[in-house]
Amino acid sequence: MRVIKFILDLGPSVMMPIIVTILGLIFREKFSKAFRAGLTIGIGFVGINLVIGLLVSTLGPVTQAFVKNTGLHLNVMDVGWPVSAAISFGTTIVPAVFIAGFLINLLMLWINWTKTLDVDLWNYWHFIFAGALVMYLTNNYWLGVIAAAITMIIILKLADRTASYVSDFFGIPGVSLPHTETVSWALLGIGLNKVLDKIPVINKIDISPEVIEKRFGILGEPMIIGLVLGGLLAAIARYDIKGIVQVAVSMSAVMFILPRMVKILMEGLLPLSESARTFVTARAPNRKLYIGLDAAIVIGHPSVLATGIIMIPITLLLAAILPGNRVLPFTDLAVLPFLMIWAVAPSKGNVFRGLIIGTIFMVCILYIATDIAGVSTLMAKGVGFPFPQGVSEISSLDGGGHLVPYIIFKIVQLIRNLI
Repeated sequence: MRVIKFILDLGPSVMMPIIVTILGLIFREKFSKAFRAGLTIGIGFVGINLVIGLLVSTLGPVTQAFVKNTGLHLNVMDVGWPVSAAISFGTTIVPAVFIAGFLINLLMLWINWTKTLDVDLWNYWHFIFAGALVMYLTNNYWLGVIAAAITMIIILKLADRTASYVSDFFGIPGVSLPHTETVSWALLGIGLNKVLDKIPVINKIDISPEVIEKRFGILGEPMIIGLVLGGLLAAIARYDIKGIVQVAVSMSAVMFILPRMVKILMEGLLPLSESARTFVTARAPNRKLYIGLDAAIVIGHPSVLATGIIMIPITLLLAAILPGNRVLPFTDLAVLPFLMIWAVAPSKGNVFRGLIIGTIFMVCILYIATDIAGVSTLMAKGVGFPFPQGVSEISSLDGGGHLVPYIIFKIVQLIRNLI
């Protein structure tokens, strides 16, 4: 447990260079080349995390102002994904899930059940979260570990299934995204996009940054889109002129800089992908290998960011009008672009379709977050989480995004109730 905690405490920016260097050596790269690739990837993650930090620090106060201005009073607080991650890492199944997850991934690669080598070890907390939900529901440690293992198997298969979108739409070949709360929604997003293809009028509407730029020139550039959306969001949140300008410029910077940070990461990733491809092809000519990474590498796409920003007021409206919803969207409003990845990717960046699909996603996410609030609260109490004053139940939009774990949780709950 202490070894795992030490490794996790290093953070992705330090873990990734170490992991990538080791993988490079396994794939027969020279140490200098492997180390340089690993360090470049680490630098890329530092840059991505810095820009995401700017995104969250900018949108965080805006979303808090939104919540305050709407006057919403719901009794389950959205404490955000960092708290969900911290609570997950505080549960007793952490060592077992890490060991099981690593061995399962290797076994699936060996028997050709997956093409994804998941090096995103920090986000193993997703699998731990899945296991913890079941463990706290059943009071059974091993059922929790089994639930985590099943979650990982399904997520790796979904990562394989969606790798073509990562390559063709996001422009990052040789990579997949075994990121539970995002890729869990991929098949639904793909299916809904096919439905929209068949609806007259709607199937002709295409609003994407590329189309806007083609028709309106500079107005379609990502930094201008960020400037406009940021300014509008701040204005609706009742910021003063100074605040509106600051938010607008910050969002413009995020839209402009984030894709460039991904390019730095790709500079380090390409040598690893090439050496992995050569290594695998020499031993299994017909097999592919994807490097599984954090979905953070794709949220910089202008369509994803634009959809995520516009979904903030839509999500608050949904929280207010959906019967039975008890979750007050708060902390995770700032990271809605993560939850919108697979609302946007199937339509190749059509923000109009992304908003339709994203709204359906958020209806489901709010209800899931409400339903798991009881177990999430038990988990938090089990690890000694300090509840904010006046808050008796917690959940998160991110927790509601864990669709595959939730389905497993509900199946176990149904079986438990029948026995």
